[in-house]
This record gives sequence, structure tokens and C-alpha cells, in this order.
Amino acid sequence: MLAKFTATTAPATVVLIRLMVGGIFLSEGIQKFLYPVELAAGRFAKIGLPWPEVMGPFVGGVEVVCGLLVLFGFLTRLAVVPLIITMCVALISIKVPILLGQEFLGFTLRPLPRYGFWSMMHESRNDLCMLLGSIFLLVVGAGRLSLDHVLSRPDRQH
Repeated sequence: MLAKFTATTAPATVVLIRLMVGGIFLSEGIQKFLYPVELAAGRFAKIGLPWPEVMGPFVGGVEVVCGLLVLFGFLTRLAVVPLIITMCVALISIKVPILLGQEFLGFTLRPLPRYGFWSMMHESRNDLCMLLGSIFLLVVGAGRLSLDHVLSRPDRQH
């Protein structure tokens, strides 16, 4: 069963995508604990996410744990699933209101100089990179320079 999730034939260079995705999620997760008012519970409350006092530390913890798993290339395909969900929630709750120029599904619109497609694209550039990088890792796996590769090698199967 473990081999299904860890199997990867992707090249070693996938480590570059893992460094980007895992490093950014790890950093953002740590910052949610360091600056909860600006980046976690306080921010979540401002945008209209439910239970911000619970969701802030929960999301921060998910980003730290999953970011580390991605960096080490351990259970990478499983680790990116919650990260993909996190990015989808961020896009829906923060970026769609920017696109529409108004509240959306109860999520507030923050003040910006302009709204619409280009403003949303500018504001979501990091989210889109993290989403697409995570989807890439879900599809190809962690690559040859990973714990997943070591664990899934045929000579290690018993």
C-alpha cells in the first residue's frame, strides 16, 4: 500500500519544485504562529473564515508538517493534498472577491487600488504557483532524490 503513494519515476530535478513548494509552505506555516494577528486567526477573521481561532493554528500546523514532508520527499503525494485544499480555499476566500470586486459567499473584499482579473492575477501569483506546484508533485511524485524513492525501490520490497 505504501508503495502506491511513494512510487515515483520522476527525475531528480523534481527536488527543485519540492524545495519551492515545501519551503514556502513551511515558512508560511511558521509565520502563522509567529504573527497570528496578521497571518492567522486575525486575518482569517477579517476575511470571513469560520472559527478563525481554531483554523489559524490548524492551517499553520498543516503547512508546517506538510511542508516538511514535501521538503524531505516523504509521503509527498499524501502531503500535497491538504496543501492543494489550502490553496483552493485561499483562492476562493481571498482572490475571488478581488476578481468580482465585491464580497463572495460571505468572504470580505479587502481594500485595493483596483479590482478585476488583472488585480486578482497579481494578488494570486504565489497561490497559483503553490497550487500548480503541489498538483505537479501529486501527479509525478517526489522524484529520485527523496525518501519516497528510497522507500519504493523494488529491492526494498519484502
